[in-house]
Amino acid sequence: MSPLESTVAASAYNQMNGARDLPNLPKTRDHVEARQKAQEFESVFLSQMLQPMFANIEAEAPFSGGNSENMWRSMQVEEYGKAITKAGGIGIADAVYREILKMQEMR
Repeated sequence: MSPLESTVAASAYNQMNGARDLPNLPKTRDHVEARQKAQEFESVFLSQMLQPMFANIEAEAPFSGGNSENMWRSMQVEEYGKAITKAGGIGIADAVYREILKMQEMR
């Protein structure tokens, strides 16, 4: 076996062992809880992707600016992410849900 082949074999072996020895994640065998966590992940992801869209929007009088508006804006964007996810999202929650179930099967 060449050094490259032995390195690849060792890497594959380590990955297989790593999959078996996953950190002690809470077992969410309940599909409902797994789905909720996946949707929560998607809403946070969408909020982070939407945030730059609102970064340069300036408020007009009489409610213009300040720190309170920045706080309000971030909460608004967070709610947009939740609303998009609740309306069906963009498919991230489904992919994350499948991965959660796969990880649980490997345990």
